Amino acid sequence: MSEKILAIILLGSSSDLPHVDKITAILDELEIPYQTRVSSAHKTPARLLELITAYEQDERAKVYITVAGRSNALSGMVDAQVSAPVIACPPPSSSFGGADIFSSLRMPSGVAPMVVLEPANAALAAGKILTLSEPELRERIKAMQASNSGKVNQADADLNA
Repeated sequence: MSEKILAIILLGSSSDLPHVDKITAILDELEIPYQTRVSSAHKTPARLLELITAYEQDERAKVYITVAGRSNALSGMVDAQVSAPVIACPPPSSSFGGADIFSSLRMPSGVAPMVVLEPANAALAAGKILTLSEPELRERIKAMQASNSGKVNQADADLNA
């Protein structure tokens, strides 16, 4: 694994760990080093700011992936404090008829986390961003894409055999 890049996964609650497992599975497949931390913008804001400050002093190229549902202050708070890209990947929710997703989409001016709902795609997006600092990662992403294409082509062949 590279020592030049880092994906930082920040989740607001340990109840979101099953969602995070889907992210880390792809990060592992792409050989992207990551760290996972639990901190809440609402319940532990001082601790969250400490974590962010420490990560921002780390010179590695990084991408933050935030995992928080409901009012998702985590993604906005992180994005407003860092210069690196932030990908919000809120867990699915049936609360409020699914309308809590709007808390991830509606951010104040100057706060711009990207929203990617599918955990595997959030990891892939992080990987694509990190290729800017580690070109070798591009080949691993291409291999993953080729594998995905192969599965679709095989499914079509099986269906039409």
